Amino acid sequence: MDFSLNEEQKMMIATVRRFIAEELKPLEDEIENQGFLAQEKAQAVHEKAKALGLYAMNMPAELGGGGLSNLDRILCEEQFGHTTDILIRRAFGNVYEPLLHCKGEQVARWLKPAVEGRRTCAITITESGAGSDAAGIKTHARRNEDGTWTLNGSKHFISDGEWSDFFLVSAKTGEKEISMFMVDKGLPGFTVGKDQKMMGIRGTPHLELFFDNVPLEPVALLGEQGQGFKLAMGALNVVRLAQVGARAVGKASHVCELMVEYANDRKQFGQKIGDFQLVQQMLADSVIEINAARWMVYQAAWMLDQGFDAREQIAMVKVHAAETLGRVVDRAVQVFGGMGFCKELPIERYYRDARIYRIFDGTSEIHRTVIAKSALKKGAALFDLNR
Repeated sequence: MDFSLNEEQKMMIATVRRFIAEELKPLEDEIENQGFLAQEKAQAVHEKAKALGLYAMNMPAELGGGGLSNLDRILCEEQFGHTTDILIRRAFGNVYEPLLHCKGEQVARWLKPAVEGRRTCAITITESGAGSDAAGIKTHARRNEDGTWTLNGSKHFISDGEWSDFFLVSAKTGEKEISMFMVDKGLPGFTVGKDQKMMGIRGTPHLELFFDNVPLEPVALLGEQGQGFKLAMGALNVVRLAQVGARAVGKASHVCELMVEYANDRKQFGQKIGDFQLVQQMLADSVIEINAARWMVYQAAWMLDQGFDAREQIAMVKVHAAETLGRVVDRAVQVFGGMGFCKELPIERYYRDARIYRIFDGTSEIHRTVIAKSALKKGAALFDLNR
């Protein structure tokens, strides 16, 4: 059982950290103040990351991606947590694993351009009546006699819908059957609605999408008919581990570092506030919880690399990492005091950004239900080694 990082992993982490510090950090305040990332700056970040081989690192090398293992990807995703969501998307890409099911002409039309950063996609599952209940979607696709499909319905809270030029759309194709389609922006009957303004993660648009008799070619079906729910859940599992779990650990680490620095510098009553025991408790609890969350993330990634079913471990990661981040940023606001509540410092931004982690990709309550049901079914095997 070796917990050390090899030289390649250390170099990879250093490269990502340097890119974030030099290219992304200088843009954060501008995005926060304006509420968007200018198109030319987004494109510049996009091109620089691709030139360094930092784009689509989760995709196979033979397709032009980084070819990283799940654990190596997680090491990078933790670093991504040190910056803003929209900058992560532009620099490193969101190339979703279901695209690996592309076959034939789908590879050249959707998969390879996405991996190469020439096309960008967003995954669309959430609807007004189907959030954590992904199986409760109403959007549907009807197969026509000539093999084409007609898509109807709507989606909302679709992250990055503005930048993306095609979408992975989950739709019912039978009474209890869900399939996934690749839907190009600009098709007849496909309209983009309003941007849902958010409390945090400013700069990332969250759009409504409407499908009114949208015509789809037979080739638009991704994978097999009826495989859509499995593809969506597979994608969400990876998202929960990487984009929620690992990034939450990275963001909490970044905030904790700022908290430690401030506790060492700020003086009250003639001494550093870090000398007060109640401040020390907040620091200690944060350090403990961050490390615990990190090893949970790493273990789940290792399990995926070994071919094990890690769904329950990922559910635990989703809850613990998201709630750790929330507690750490809340403590940071307290340690920074009045300045932690001011927009002059980024602490209040981190506080707002952290809140969504307990909601998106399955709420903490839903994941606790999943974990509890598994515990009742499997017993000690879920929490006791070698049982």
